[in-house]
Amino acid sequence: MSNRLALAAGTAVALALLAGPAAAQKIQLEFWHGLPQPLGGQLEQVVQGFNASQNKIQVNPTFKGSYPEAMQSAIAAFRAGNAPHVVQMFEVGTATMMAAGPAIKPVYQLLQETGSTLDPKSYLPAVAGYYTTADGKLMSMPFNSSTTILFYNKDAFQKAGLDPNAPPKTWPELIEATKKLKASGSSCPFTTSWPTWAQFEQFSAIHNVPFATQDNGFKGLNAELKINTPLHVKHLQTLIDMQKDGLFKYAGRDNAPDALFPAGECAMQMASSGLRLRITKEAKFAWGAAMLPYWPEVKDAPKNSIIGGASFWVMTSPKRTADEYKAVAEFLRYLSQPETDANWHMATGYLPITAKGYEVAKAQGFYDKNPGADIPYLQMARSEVTPNTKGLRLGGLPEIRNIIQEEMEKAFQGQQSAQQALDTAVQRGNTVLRNFERANKG
Repeated sequence: MSNRLALAAGTAVALALLAGPAAAQKIQLEFWHGLPQPLGGQLEQVVQGFNASQNKIQVNPTFKGSYPEAMQSAIAAFRAGNAPHVVQMFEVGTATMMAAGPAIKPVYQLLQETGSTLDPKSYLPAVAGYYTTADGKLMSMPFNSSTTILFYNKDAFQKAGLDPNAPPKTWPELIEATKKLKASGSSCPFTTSWPTWAQFEQFSAIHNVPFATQDNGFKGLNAELKINTPLHVKHLQTLIDMQKDGLFKYAGRDNAPDALFPAGECAMQMASSGLRLRITKEAKFAWGAAMLPYWPEVKDAPKNSIIGGASFWVMTSPKRTADEYKAVAEFLRYLSQPETDANWHMATGYLPITAKGYEVAKAQGFYDKNPGADIPYLQMARSEVTPNTKGLRLGGLPEIRNIIQEEMEKAFQGQQSAQQALDTAVQRGNTVLRNFERANKG
């Protein structure tokens, strides 16, 4: 080996020895999430941004499957004594996480213990309210918040003789639009993702009627479902009638129908605002976004919609150190910055959850270049939050969603009436609520 090569090799070894302890000294945080691609990749880029912003903390993101799978993994890991530092949990898991007792460290408590600051009032009221206690204490860190909006195919509208810049504002207008779309050759004028979230949870909020008693569960565990009212029955019956007439396609539970709009199969689709990223990547047609339609005869409509998406929960573990918790607080502080909020919103279609994040995106001309990208924020911020539009805090809500979907499916198949479907859904759903109440009283 030449002297020059030997010197280079020796220098490399010395540098490696110096770098080794420094790298090893970084506090390692495990972060589990439930976002598949392409959103999962965007989330991991946010984490990489934090890692690059300082040299003391390394956050290691891991995709743990769907939100329900991530929840089960986190619970199992806590029981085994090796829970992740932070886990992303979907909004319908909030009541379950709040009832998890020592498994979680509330964010407000983490902030107090570490001397960190994070103002819950910086978030949209309809966002912060979902994740705070009755007296305004932040339990988890809001992050990827979505809401349901209406996506529509402008090319299909034009073909049907509809104004591509005038999406339907009410349900009667939407029904008329589906008739024209069908007449122009559309085999799927309208569909919905997340049938329960879009057609019952969001529907109840924008019409300012309760989804459940006790302020949708915020006031206590003894809540009961309220989705078999004349308004809800009328709405389900409308969907049944539209399906019979070839105006509406029931395409499955949860986000199973998400591919239909980007593929151009369905001309209108109610879906999470987070679907925007996929539509941007896949759609081969001109498209637009609009607020959810409402029934005009309901006097309080329309109100703000409610959020979906997820928040970040801090978990505990027997060996967790004060330095690790301080590092978690630093990670959350980074995520709460308006620039982080705005960049995430602009990259994904999730809504900006702070007014400052919205202003950052607006100042950069994002909404001028991407018409309709502000629809989710404007829909969330269009009214004062009421007890019916704050969100839902019901134990076992993932199970209740499946129950409602099962009963809807039977109605769509002609096995029962809309009234029977919702009466049964209420009865079965209340059983889930009572089981959760018994398990968590005390």
